[in-house]
Amino acid sequence: MTTVHHRTVSVDGLDVFYREAGAADAPVVLLLHGYPTSSHMFRHLIPALADRYRVIAPDHIGFGRSSAPSVDDFDYTFAALAEVTGRFLAAVGVDEYAIYVQDYGAPVGWRLALDHPEAVTGVISQNGNAYEEGFVPSFWDPIWADAAERTAETREALRPALGRDAVEWQYTHGVPDPSTVDPDAWEHDLALLARPGQDDVQLALFRDYATNRDLYPAVHDWLRDSRVPVLAIWGRHDEIFAAEGAAAFRQDSPEARVELVDGGHFLLESHLDVVAATVRDWLSTR
Repeated sequence: MTTVHHRTVSVDGLDVFYREAGAADAPVVLLLHGYPTSSHMFRHLIPALADRYRVIAPDHIGFGRSSAPSVDDFDYTFAALAEVTGRFLAAVGVDEYAIYVQDYGAPVGWRLALDHPEAVTGVISQNGNAYEEGFVPSFWDPIWADAAERTAETREALRPALGRDAVEWQYTHGVPDPSTVDPDAWEHDLALLARPGQDDVQLALFRDYATNRDLYPAVHDWLRDSRVPVLAIWGRHDEIFAAEGAAAFRQDSPEARVELVDGGHFLLESHLDVVAATVRDWLSTR
């Protein structure tokens, strides 16, 4: 049985919780989670990779077991999340890694790569956008409206995304057999979202998401110029980031491996074995 360590390190007065497994001198795979989850989403993938890799999965600030200061005490932007993550990596002695990004983890990962392109040895994107292609309008239009207008009305229109129905839907939509998804996954997230102040934290990040699109041209330049290996493995039925987002990587990484799996947004809950086997195969042949 693989030993997974559950640790916390202080970064500029903030506690960053992370899960880690594998040999200290093995190549590093950095797992960056999305909304509304945490490193909890990687709880089964970590031991599936740890025989060959040092696998590290931090909780973003405001998520999981990491510090969750109020919006008055922390600037909840994706730039700020990436800055903390960069300092976290320095604190745990990591200066080279492949990144596995999902959802919110993608814009955090892109910022890390743009700040230190030499550090990233490979990109695994699992339903994590880097292109205009892939944004499903029915999901994203209210977020773009709030970013553009920033009114009380546009902000309140996003509040249902914090509720039980929306969180459960993120896990179950597009999954051929929803009974394969463990309900504990969304119950874990809902318990953390219910903490005081979390609505303001998450609404702030919703509002900031549009800034990630501004990075895309620089990300495309980096992908094209660095020729960093790319694996885009995607739930083909995702109604947040559509499958076009996976295929788009080939615009700047012509040799990118694109795998579409018969699932939704949170593939690791319904198709862990497929994802783990694909990731292991891709990592071994880079």
